[in-house]
Amino acid sequence: MVSQDTDAHKHRLKVTAGAGYDPKTHQVVPVNGETVRIENEHAIVSLCVKIKDYTGYPENSPSTSPYFDHPMHTKDLYSICFSIIFKEPVNGNNLFFGNDFDHPIRDMLPPGFNAALRLVKWTLDPGLDGDVYADRPYLYSPALASWDQFRIGDKMQKSDDVPTLHDEIVEEGSYSEDSANVRRQFNIPETVEGRRKHFQDEANRKEFNFEPGRMYVADFGNPYLAFDDFSIRLPGFHLQIMKYVDQKNHELRYTLKDVSTGRVYLAVVFSVVLHEMEDKKDHGGSEQRNESLGKLGWQPEPSPNDVEG
Repeated sequence: MVSQDTDAHKHRLKVTAGAGYDPKTHQVVPVNGETVRIENEHAIVSLCVKIKDYTGYPENSPSTSPYFDHPMHTKDLYSICFSIIFKEPVNGNNLFFGNDFDHPIRDMLPPGFNAALRLVKWTLDPGLDGDVYADRPYLYSPALASWDQFRIGDKMQKSDDVPTLHDEIVEEGSYSEDSANVRRQFNIPETVEGRRKHFQDEANRKEFNFEPGRMYVADFGNPYLAFDDFSIRLPGFHLQIMKYVDQKNHELRYTLKDVSTGRVYLAVVFSVVLHEMEDKKDHGGSEQRNESLGKLGWQPEPSPNDVEG
């Protein structure tokens, strides 16, 4: 029998992302590298992914990031950090973030999974909900109540540069007096714990609208999903993922979507792939990337509120 440790090292991780589910539209994310720009007719996203002890693709990716040396993140094992500029109004009660799958996973769920899920809801994310036994399983939380950090930015102009995030440690709050006014307008607390509790209330989520053209920045990660040995590490629950990996079950997808319309704004896919097969493919590299993501090139039409009387 092949040991789990040996089995893990026969596989490598690849991270791809796009503005929808179709993998043909995704790009490889340079883990622990530069920010990538993801755009469609609904939003402009800047994304960076950081993973501690990373040994996956692209080749020569840094094994870690200064992010994990920051006092806020010394225990974290990964980070999905992004800014998003919506091109349309989105109500806060409709925007959800979490995991979903294109096929059933009920036959691969290990004993004790439901107990672990209850533990996650009780200790980490009270808003987590879904159906892991469905034909298209999902576990979503209201985005505003689940992100580890949420920062409101300014209204953007089409001549502004698309923001990069790979050198930034995102902290709860706002970037300017204008964006601080938005937090005050919706009575959003300045602390992570306060904001998450505030938005666990559906009425508060319904009151908040993401404005077209305004930048919002979020960071999500935790110490519970380890990609170095492909394991889930919850208090009292340790699951080795590798024995459940096969041709059908080898991806973990994080999705940001409007559940009222089904519109997907961002899909980040962590794929476990065979070492030998993937070494033959060209996965690109981060060293040739341009630090600039270009100009925004888009701005919303002025609303009546933007026009002075």
